[in-house]
Amino acid sequence: MIRGLYTAASGMISQQRRQDMLTNNLANANTPGHKADQASLRTFPRMLIANLSRTYETSSNELATGVYLQETIPNFLQGSLMETNNDTDVAIIDGNLPDNSTLMFAVQTDNGQRYTRNGNFTIDNEGRLVTRQGMPVLDVNGNQIFLQSENFQMLTDGTILENNVQVAQLNVVLINDANHLVKEGNGLFRYEGAALASAVGNPEVAYQLQQGFIERSNVDLQQTMTEMLNAYRTFEANQKVLQTYDQSLDKAVNQVGRIG
Repeated sequence: MIRGLYTAASGMISQQRRQDMLTNNLANANTPGHKADQASLRTFPRMLIANLSRTYETSSNELATGVYLQETIPNFLQGSLMETNNDTDVAIIDGNLPDNSTLMFAVQTDNGQRYTRNGNFTIDNEGRLVTRQGMPVLDVNGNQIFLQSENFQMLTDGTILENNVQVAQLNVVLINDANHLVKEGNGLFRYEGAALASAVGNPEVAYQLQQGFIERSNVDLQQTMTEMLNAYRTFEANQKVLQTYDQSLDKAVNQVGRIG
């Protein structure tokens, strides 16, 4: 019976964490470039229950000891594009990419280089192309990009022109293994894998940059709402199981074996 308490409680904790993940996805449904988190539930190592009541025959069954929520992994599927007519907005359009890879913009932060799909850029008072949080966007040489005004032209390969003169080329980084990306907030990712290479000029990678557009979040609102309701109902079911075990324990302690 005590094992049942732990099993039901682990189910409640898992559904609560799943609900938190889905709530965060829903809250970022309108955040440009946001990648929805996804996770799956798995059981703890199973126990082998053996029946040794008969000396000549042994029967055995497996018993799960609860569930847990695996680490959350972002879904890097391409989001839809939205036209803004703002020259500082840039969207990555994925083309031919290796399996389990994705493309990112490179930005400079106080903690080093980070990566983002949010191309909702602007120009700060120093003339630098920066994110909405003020982090400089980097070119193919790892340098900050300085512009005279917001009236510039960007080609599909990221080349930036001012008065028909090339001033920089936006860096697009190829993340070979997207599982090594870790979310840090504000649409930024930290990469914990091997050294990265630029996708610019890579014949194995096909992509385009679209000026005046942003990539929308890839959160599916209807699916997310359905999963949230399912998580709530599963949490409620485990809660009722826990209450039933609690009532049974109360009777076992206070009523069973009572004299008189």
